[in-house]
Amino acid sequence: MITGELRSKVDRIWDTMWSGGISNPLSVIEQLTYLLFIKRLDELHTLKELKAARTGQPIEKPVFSKDQDKVRWSRFKETAPEQMFVTVRDEVFPFIKSLGQTNGDPAGNGSTYSQHMKDALFMMPTPRVLANVVDQLDSIDMADSDTKGDLYEYMLGKIATAGQNGQFRTPRHIIKLMVDMTAPTPKDVICDPACGTGGFLIAASEYLVRNYSTVIYKDATAQRRFNEGTFHGYDFDSTMLRIGSMNMLLHGVENPDIRYKDSLAQADELDEEKYSLILANPPFAGSLDFESTAKDLLQIVKTKKTELLFLALFLRLLQIGGRAAVIVPDGVLFGSSNAHKALRKILVEQQKLDAVISMPSGVFKPYAGVSTAILLFTRTNSGGTDRVWFYDMQADGFTLDDKRTPQPDKSDLPDILERWQKRETEVERKRTDRSFFVPKAEIAGNDYDLSINRYKEVEYEAVQYDPPKVILERLAKLEEEIAQGRKELEEMLG
Repeated sequence: MITGELRSKVDRIWDTMWSGGISNPLSVIEQLTYLLFIKRLDELHTLKELKAARTGQPIEKPVFSKDQDKVRWSRFKETAPEQMFVTVRDEVFPFIKSLGQTNGDPAGNGSTYSQHMKDALFMMPTPRVLANVVDQLDSIDMADSDTKGDLYEYMLGKIATAGQNGQFRTPRHIIKLMVDMTAPTPKDVICDPACGTGGFLIAASEYLVRNYSTVIYKDATAQRRFNEGTFHGYDFDSTMLRIGSMNMLLHGVENPDIRYKDSLAQADELDEEKYSLILANPPFAGSLDFESTAKDLLQIVKTKKTELLFLALFLRLLQIGGRAAVIVPDGVLFGSSNAHKALRKILVEQQKLDAVISMPSGVFKPYAGVSTAILLFTRTNSGGTDRVWFYDMQADGFTLDDKRTPQPDKSDLPDILERWQKRETEVERKRTDRSFFVPKAEIAGNDYDLSINRYKEVEYEAVQYDPPKVILERLAKLEEEIAQGRKELEEMLG
């Protein structure tokens, strides 16, 4: 979480833009993202320059050519406000819009980044506002990806509409847990059908770079597969797609397949059984009309609830053997409607439900206090669920109130990952423990209820009380002492 000095800096920048006439919170975020993007590009180019100077080699994959020197952040930030405004509007902005273009494709049609940036607008109202914002952003060190993530999370939290459509920002430590548990490999084709700013896809790319860098950068073919064929995301908010594309580019994924698409409304046969890993936190506050929902999803489960439709979508998108880690509201685990029961039955009987991790209700604060869980499952279409692993997460390393103050010593996340990776040793655990297995037959006998409280056993400690006679004697003695004290007080008062 963002705290202290950084928070006040962001608030000041926000106020500057607000008072300058940009009143739409999403526009504020979009304009700030463009500026942060060009700042980060300059930092990356500077690192390449230093490396080249150290090795005596030419600059490897330079971001800026020699004649583009004045569009660099470190150059235009030193100019007068009027000159800066003209440079950013007429040269810097067209530069970042053209980034995804290649010589063979000058229109940039092959790059999803270019397609999203086509509609981008430079909305800074005056040179004074731009110069003020550039000065303030310049004082924020963006080299740390955690800082960048915190900044985005805080800014997105300021959107008044956030949460109205069930679109909550997923905390990065929860995303990291889900990525670590699914352990992506270079062979995976990864998808988030409600990708927003690309948090899950970025975390997956970082995991692959950290664990398989020699494989993904082995040759030109492997690099192209990593940059263009591994990551896929859909969203129906153009601004989010632009932010997501810039975010991915900053994290070293040059041309991911991030598309404008209403996942639940558009049936796309090309995407059916295409992906080997789905990571998602889909919106779960809405309901759709049957008319506007893809018919093939309604064949799996007849419902208007988006959280159930998204689960049906995940099953359709996954290859046989493909796996998923997704966040669902608690209602999915124990809802009593026919659609709820039918979907849980499909997961348990027809697919392989691997794990249910119950999360505390404060994880999504301050945006929402909803109780959620992580579901991990594998698409088999032939069953395979022998038993399901449950974990009762009590703490995630932050306080569970609106402040979400870091508490690094109070986190179950390392324990969850360790137990998950050694889950074959979990079979003997008792139901009173934090984690345990439940056999499929027992889940089926409970109407496929997946809430952890249905199976968890609570140990009650026997409390020893004194016999009633002893308690009465103690009361009588106390009354005598009170009476004696009152008598002494009356004598003192005469």
